[in-house]
This record gives sequence, C-alpha cells and structure tokens, in this order.
Amino acid sequence: MNEYCPEGYRITTDTNKIYTQSLFGLQKAKLENKILEATAVLCDLEHNLIVDFGFAKGLIPREEAALGIKEGTVRDIAVISRVNHPVCFVVEQAEESDDGGKPVIILSRAKAQELAWKNYINALVPGYITDAKITHLESFGAFADIGCGNIALMPIDCISVSRIEHPRERFTPGDRIRAVIKSVINGRITLTHKELLGTWEENAADFFVGQTVPGIARYVESYGTFIELTPNLSGLSEPSDGILSGQKVSVYIKSIIPEKMKIKLCVIETFEQRPKPQPFKYFIENGIIEQMEYSPQSCAKKIVFKF
Repeated sequence: MNEYCPEGYRITTDTNKIYTQSLFGLQKAKLENKILEATAVLCDLEHNLIVDFGFAKGLIPREEAALGIKEGTVRDIAVISRVNHPVCFVVEQAEESDDGGKPVIILSRAKAQELAWKNYINALVPGYITDAKITHLESFGAFADIGCGNIALMPIDCISVSRIEHPRERFTPGDRIRAVIKSVINGRITLTHKELLGTWEENAADFFVGQTVPGIARYVESYGTFIELTPNLSGLSEPSDGILSGQKVSVYIKSIIPEKMKIKLCVIETFEQRPKPQPFKYFIENGIIEQMEYSPQSCAKKIVFKF
C-alpha cells in the first residue's frame, strides 16, 4: 500500500491498529513521523476535529485540520465534512496529563497532507496510474482523494468514453478506484479514468452478433438511441417509442462493425428501475500510460488519448 494513500485505506490495517491502540504507540509514531488514521467523531464549536482512539480522544486543532485552512484558501466545510470519516494525521503531542486525567493527544492532519504533497504528489506526472477515492460529486465532475485527503478533480468527460449526464451514474462517494493523472498545473491535479476501461476492441470482444444483452439508454435521438453496453462501449439502436435516458434495457445485437466502430442494436425490452453503478473492469491498473488508442486498427477514424 502506498504510504500516502487516500484516507480510509490504512485505518483497518494491522500497522495502524498497533500504533493507535495505546499512548506508547502514538508516542512511537511521533518519533517516526508516522502517518496514521482514526475516525473523526466530532467537530466542536471552534471547528476542531476530535478523533476517538478508544483509550482516549485526540484533538486536531482547526488550523491543522486541512491544508489551506490557516491561510484562508480552504473553507471550513473541508473540516466539518470529515465527521464520521477516517482522517489521517501525524502525532504532534502524546503525553500523560499533569493531573492524572486522560492523556493529552494533539494531532495534525495538515502536516500529513503536506508530507503527501512533498514526498508523493509533487512527483506525479501525466499518465501515472494511482489510487483514488471518490469524495463528492458535482454535475461537472467527480472529486477524489489521491493521498491523505488531498483532492483532485476528474471532469465528467474523462470518466468514461460512453457519455453520462452526471457522475453519479458511474460513482458513489466512498468508491475506491484507479485513476490516471491527466495534468498537473500550478499545484492543481486533474484526473482521468476512461483510459483504464479498455479500447473499443477490448470491450467489443465480450459481445457477439445474435446475443441479447443488458444495456443502459444514454442519449435518445430521432434516428435511434445510444445504448451503453460497457462504460467504454456504446451501440446505436433503431428508433423506439418510450425509451428514456438512463433507463435499463435489453438489446439484441444485430451487427458489430470494427472498421466503422459501430454496433447496431435493437431494443427488446425496457425496465422501470434505473441501474446502480457497477464495479469497473480495468484493463490497465498500474504504471504510466503515454497514450491509448481507443479506436480499432481497421477503423479509418482514429481516436487516441495522449498524455
């Protein structure tokens, strides 16, 4: 596991449990500058985060709860929204109290994030494949944690080749995915995802003429409906009444034409329920991608994604 992984990846590991189950473990983590995780159980009136270790509680002061809070470049929603979620931190102070009460445990999430930037994120280059965890969704894209709570944007058109109306059609907050670094500009990271989901030929290889298969209606036009067979593969059905965008359908495969990058379909049945996001099939999971040629070799129209 990457030392600077997204928040939530390390909280259940044996190493994290060993360090966080005792005051001695936290003191050892302080000496080693170790990044740990615990669940934030409260954000108090001053917007300090409280985490629970079981034997004691730890305090993450507001200005240490996220990079940019101290400078005013990040809003307090970045702190408030961490309640009930794992948060990473380094230990600033872990001592017995002078009056014999609960130990005094002071933590910093911002310094853990800073370590991730310095030792991992700053070295990322376009095309590099990394872990990411979806944090929240907007109409224009998905935001994902790429390390210790540091957030990057994945624009909606980078999520898959098959077009969608909203990222919720692919992702749910909390999803653990693989992503590709698309760009690094002035400290802002942009992600892409579709390059990992396979070429037209790799996706089409799972389908055969004469099959009837499930699909999702994505765009309804007067000349037919674009049906998603996989996130990176769509076909065109004949015009049919009553089909709605986002609707689950079953379709008959009439023809597969690689040289034109086309699949002709016929809608057999429509369903009331809307499909939930499904796990992704990744054709590439590690390394660095320089480019990905989506279109078949035999196709005159070339679609190439470059980094």
